[in-house]
Amino acid sequence: MDITLRHVWRSFGEKQVLRDFSHTFPQGELTVVMGPSGCGKTTLLSLLLGLQAPDRGEILGLEGLKKSAVFQEDRLCENTTAQANLRLVNPSLTREQANQALTALGLGDSLSQPVREFSGGMKRRVAILRALLAPYDVLLCDEPFQGLDQDTKALVLTYFREKTRGKTVILVTHDEKEAEFFGGPLLLL
Repeated sequence: MDITLRHVWRSFGEKQVLRDFSHTFPQGELTVVMGPSGCGKTTLLSLLLGLQAPDRGEILGLEGLKKSAVFQEDRLCENTTAQANLRLVNPSLTREQANQALTALGLGDSLSQPVREFSGGMKRRVAILRALLAPYDVLLCDEPFQGLDQDTKALVLTYFREKTRGKTVILVTHDEKEAEFFGGPLLLL
């Protein structure tokens, strides 16, 4: 089912962030959301995740859907391993499956280290994998590839595209090259 926002308004005090916003996100497609800072991209994701409610308007198509997310912050359990972070959101994931995914994104040498010892780029990859490996119907991502060097970003983008093919994904980015890489629907706020 498509996800549809109809005449959604959201403000914070005197600041109107979304004003009579309507849009449909097609099921099974990756939609890239772009726009200047402060235009409501993160607010849009918060509404779709149910972390905030619209001041008025309605959001349809989310009933009963499992949601997964990559936030701007990594939000990892710092005292556990990357594998434990992945299995936290998906207990049915085997250690071998978790290790394969971590190795695919260049983290195979760090399987026994606690996440607190990881660099920022390593933590970012774990956060992305955690969202990808959680059971979900819709994946919401807020600047998921920030902080990755060029070579690592190329690896992660390819992996991400492969793992999300045919799934409903809403991805916020400021990076025009990322938008071009994914193609598909583009929403400019």
